Amino acid sequence: VQLQASGGGLVQAGGSLRLSCAASERTLSRYDVGWFRQAPGKEREFVGAITWNDRTTYYADSMKGRFTVSRDNAEKMVYLQMNSLKPEDTAVYYCAAKWNAGDYGAASQYNYWGKGTLVTVSS
Repeated sequence: VQLQASGGGLVQAGGSLRLSCAASERTLSRYDVGWFRQAPGKEREFVGAITWNDRTTYYADSMKGRFTVSRDNAEKMVYLQMNSLKPEDTAVYYCAAKWNAGDYGAASQYNYWGKGTLVTVSS
């Protein structure tokens, strides 16, 4: 599965952005999909994830209530809606897919990764 994240850009603090993750194959519907981010000089961190059947979402504590992960399997798309953005949300955001259930916050569990998209939040 090839993935491509898009939708990043420059936004002011308090603003919103919606990132998209496009898949090359319809079999994306069989995979759990996660979003991760990496800020300059920092390690990659978990943002949120959604199960293959669209029934459950998971979020890092700092993103709960501000970020929402959703998917449209028919369109082979997964989305990350980000609201109330803060300067500390500035990072490159990546989407990734995995076929094994569980451990959604661990980057090592994901089998496929897309190229990231840069989000910059100005103060």
